[in-house]
Amino acid sequence: MEALLEFEFLFFTFLLAMFLGLELITKVPSQLHTPLMSGSNAISGISLVGALSIAAAEGSSTLTTILGAAAVGFATINVVGGYLVTDRMLSMFNVGKKKGDKKGDSA
Repeated sequence: MEALLEFEFLFFTFLLAMFLGLELITKVPSQLHTPLMSGSNAISGISLVGALSIAAAEGSSTLTTILGAAAVGFATINVVGGYLVTDRMLSMFNVGKKKGDKKGDSA
């Protein structure tokens, strides 16, 4: 019975976070999207540290180790992909600058 109550609480928390996230994302102006992406990448980095600690925990079952290793892989993909997308979005603001251009150079 206690496990069912714990599951209901966790499921309710998940649904609440999902709806809150949806409301938050739809209200964010496009100018704030890049800083928020950077912040969410930092949070994904924290989840990566948590996944590493779960995967490397002593005395855990094989299933826990496998799920922890999968979490490490997915969190790594999320962090790297997020930083690549953020870098690409920031490079769109540097349209007028070329790689060979220096400040103060005029042709």
